[in-house]
Amino acid sequence: MNVNQTNGPAYDNMGFQHEKGRPPPFAPQQGLYPSLPTPTYVAFAPKPINTHQSTTPATPPVTTETKGKKTCPWKRILAGSVIVLMILAIVALLLWYFLYFKCALGKSCKYSWKCLRPTQWCDGIVDCPHGEDEICFRHHGSNFTLESFSSFTKSWVPVCGDRWDDNFGKAVCEQMGYEREDYARYSKTNILTAGEFVQLRRDSHHKLPIQTQLVPSVLCLEGSVRLRCVDCGESSASPNSRIVGGTEAKVGAWPWQVSLQVFRQGHVCGGSIISKHWILSAAHCFQGSKFSNPVIWTVHASKISLREMELYFGNRVDKIISHEKFDSDTNDNDVALLKLSTPLTFSKTVKPVCLPNLGMEFSDGQPAWITGWGALRSSGPSPDKLNQAEVTIYSRKKCNKPTILDGAVTESMICAGKLSGGVDSCQGDSGGPLVVKESNVWWLAGDTSWGIGCALRNKPGVYGNVSYLLDWIHWKMAVR
Repeated sequence: MNVNQTNGPAYDNMGFQHEKGRPPPFAPQQGLYPSLPTPTYVAFAPKPINTHQSTTPATPPVTTETKGKKTCPWKRILAGSVIVLMILAIVALLLWYFLYFKCALGKSCKYSWKCLRPTQWCDGIVDCPHGEDEICFRHHGSNFTLESFSSFTKSWVPVCGDRWDDNFGKAVCEQMGYEREDYARYSKTNILTAGEFVQLRRDSHHKLPIQTQLVPSVLCLEGSVRLRCVDCGESSASPNSRIVGGTEAKVGAWPWQVSLQVFRQGHVCGGSIISKHWILSAAHCFQGSKFSNPVIWTVHASKISLREMELYFGNRVDKIISHEKFDSDTNDNDVALLKLSTPLTFSKTVKPVCLPNLGMEFSDGQPAWITGWGALRSSGPSPDKLNQAEVTIYSRKKCNKPTILDGAVTESMICAGKLSGGVDSCQGDSGGPLVVKESNVWWLAGDTSWGIGCALRNKPGVYGNVSYLLDWIHWKMAVR
């Protein structure tokens, strides 16, 4: 956490060091064409002139006129070009047929070219290579409205509350990656509603795949389902909003913040509790053969003092799942999940933060909070106590201006800070939360990823965009 305008390197995994320092936040622009090697010239001795006359008649010289008549190179070029264009047209037609026309009657797998019939989507059988055809439920909006993908309408629609109960709620939450013990509750809007819905058949049973038991409906007697898979986003102590710069946090103010520590090295990165079994952090924290090994990591929750944490063992990590498309040059898709060997015990000081739901937008100018044990200035000392700071979220368009981050912020990123400088994340904050309060609930908008220096003017911090990465998060949590 940095409150000084100090130049320095980008945020880093405090343990892992690249051979020549951390790569820049985006790859340097290469020349349009590669440089060619300098040609080597070889001198050839001229052949000696044969002074003897040959008995073979001399071949007449080829004039421009006769050469054109015999070879016609422009005709060959034209014919070749026509053939190439015809081949490209056939390839384009085949691609259109298999990827668009053929899938116009179905739905293609997100991570491959495989096309499924409507009846194959959400039928309880995994058909896509990565299983995305069976990710059939999601939350929408800050009220946690439950939606399901309908293979009948080929769209996401609300789930009707008719015949719904806690058993169905637990089964759906389990499909979304939560444990049954995490389950919180469900509610219904209790308003007779007409529109597009899916609802349970009369003979439905919670032990069967729920998505196969939902049928279309245009009338919902009990209103739509609002499902809470875990009690999240609740804080037992409010931050002091009058303070703009970084300050020490109160106990219980950020109960989802954890310290990720390595044996004999102490605090390395931050993370956020999203359930009793799962921690969300940044992929760049686990680069290198040493740091990708879950055995060396422990998760420390509930305490705000690093010195106090030394008295406890923390929770061991069973599995580290970094995004397969994480790019260490650009920091694209900088997200990772840690599955704990033993679940956390929730309390006033240990609680999960809410993952953002579809339809929630963190807009330009919206206030947010960052927390962590990161350096107080670039390459400076780290505090013992957890620090907090209020920042502002900026649009990707604004952050990508040449005078700010010059196009380095991709769809998988969100940027926040103070354009005037003075408040920012720094080394050691990596993986920690960027949170926003909406509808009296705290939502995880981002995980601390990278920055140019710490707290520089016109250089806000960059965070993994959790909303963009949400499908990946639920997909990995659901794989058992």
